[in-house]
Amino acid sequence: MIEQKNGTIDHRMFTLPQLLAKQAGILGKDFTAIREKAYGIWHTFNWEEYLRYVRITAMGLSALGLRRGDNVILVLNNHPEWLFTEIGVQALGAVTMNVFTSATPEELQSSIQRTQAAMVIAQDQEQVDKLLEIQSNISHVRRVIYIDPTGMRSYRDITWLQAYTDLLQAGEELNSISPGLFEQELNKGKSKDIALMIQTSGTTGMAKLAMLSHRSMTSIGKQWTQAISLEPGENWLSMSPSAWIVDQMWGFGVSLYSGMTMNFPETPETVTEDFREIGPSVIITASRFWEDLASKIRVKMADAGWIKRRLFHWAEKTGRTVIAKQSAGEEAAWHQKILHCFAAWFVYQPLLDRIGCSRFRNAYTGGHPISPDVIRFFQAIGLNLKQCYGLTEAGGIFQVQPDNQVKPETVGKPLPGVEIMLDADQEVMVKSDSLFSGYYRDFQTTENAFHNGWLKTGDAGYIDQDGHLIIIGRKEDIIKNKNGQAFSPDFIETRLKFSPYIKEAVTFGESRPFITAMVNIDMENVGNWAEERLIPFTTYMDLSQQGAVEDLIGNEIREINKQLPDIMKIRKFLLLYKLLDADDEELTRTGKVRRRFIYGLYLQLIESMYRDVSQVETKGKIRYRDGRVGEITTKVNILRI
Repeated sequence: MIEQKNGTIDHRMFTLPQLLAKQAGILGKDFTAIREKAYGIWHTFNWEEYLRYVRITAMGLSALGLRRGDNVILVLNNHPEWLFTEIGVQALGAVTMNVFTSATPEELQSSIQRTQAAMVIAQDQEQVDKLLEIQSNISHVRRVIYIDPTGMRSYRDITWLQAYTDLLQAGEELNSISPGLFEQELNKGKSKDIALMIQTSGTTGMAKLAMLSHRSMTSIGKQWTQAISLEPGENWLSMSPSAWIVDQMWGFGVSLYSGMTMNFPETPETVTEDFREIGPSVIITASRFWEDLASKIRVKMADAGWIKRRLFHWAEKTGRTVIAKQSAGEEAAWHQKILHCFAAWFVYQPLLDRIGCSRFRNAYTGGHPISPDVIRFFQAIGLNLKQCYGLTEAGGIFQVQPDNQVKPETVGKPLPGVEIMLDADQEVMVKSDSLFSGYYRDFQTTENAFHNGWLKTGDAGYIDQDGHLIIIGRKEDIIKNKNGQAFSPDFIETRLKFSPYIKEAVTFGESRPFITAMVNIDMENVGNWAEERLIPFTTYMDLSQQGAVEDLIGNEIREINKQLPDIMKIRKFLLLYKLLDADDEELTRTGKVRRRFIYGLYLQLIESMYRDVSQVETKGKIRYRDGRVGEITTKVNILRI
């Protein structure tokens, strides 16, 4: 951490590139800044090398005519070139915006047009092909730089495109001609300048473009560094999309401020193996990752022999008992402590080592709310998973559960330097140095986002007797049933998704006599379950409409209903014939349900759950793996609980 080396440095004075330059001077060659796995081998960059690549990248961009105030779109995977290009752009005073690599050409075009981007930095041939498809509609883009040259030989004559290696060469040449140019541009930056823009989730409509200053990012970096005592050289594994606020917050704010090492896995499939090799001490990733991991563990244990199964359930029960006492501020009995140590030695540690999580000091889940049962499950088996809370406009995650005070229903307490309060309508409001600067070219919406200097989060909640914040749900999503009783769909859905057999769920009930649910099954787990019982199936649609699968999900919902208040119990449900998909605009790119869109799209099915029918014929669109979209007619069963 910078202040450990020099107590006179104030993070609020520096831009992100300036902070990198400071860290390169302090940590130099002694600490690894970036580590990337390629072809099974870890490649490293120290802090001096990190700064050098940023320098020549910035000079290459300058040679192409990038100027202060320009906007640049990045469509990149998680790798060192993402860091080099993003900070290189910012070193020249330009503004970056990352777009999900899964974005369609239409989505990409919208982002580029809205920002009037001067340049685009793309990952590979796939992204370049999207850009070429929309080239006539983005004529203001002066150049597209691509990172991965694989398959790009036939594109070399297209002057609109330039390889990143050629950009580096141009940067080296300009740097040798004008050796002081980089420092001149670097020193022009001010901490209040806009560093980057991030698209909000867009669950209720078109995504807004939140502008975050350099000060916002360095502030959130300082808050996290102080909160969990991060040290230079500690490992962080970057595994969430670069367009998500969490990896922006950590990749630039936290890592630059604390001196942590950014690690990039080889592929999403090798994450568990890479965990074991690197031994990251801290991780934050989306709730879906932890939900899927919990499901896989529970399914594996269900398939294990009876001795292993009994031992695991005993160990989990022992862990839950001890953790519950710790959370309540009580001390476990001596025999419980002994049993807990025994369970940790023979069950927890071997299991955590197998999934690559044995060396986590802290693990966090952010983004969409997660079921408290998932938190309890991982805490019980020895993984220090904690729920946290934040939003793009606040610079990222600003609320987290403290150690030994993990209350699964809450999102904990604010980070140092962050204040929260509730207004008269129980809306959560936040104030800190990390707040965003406003929405791009949207003054009125920016004005509406604040009240007397406090950012309105749009979430309703309350603070318990221990000072922990409990989020009820989005204010606009809290609905009332026919009798005027209020409930949060999120509250129900997060509990449904703790089932290893439920991938996604959307609940309904506004002005209705009872709650209903539309469920996506987990294809992998339900498929394995069906194969073990010799139940034949071909496609997702075929599997989801099997009577045995309907009974399986019905039993899961009955168990979940036992944990819910009467007004939140699900009375009817259906298994949707297709997975909800971001490409079909049913989910955001971060995996959040676009509730209003889904309601309009599946209105016939939803209405059927409130009629006295047991089956309904429906027509719908389905997207095949090759990108084709077809129309199907199928029958969906309406199932009672």
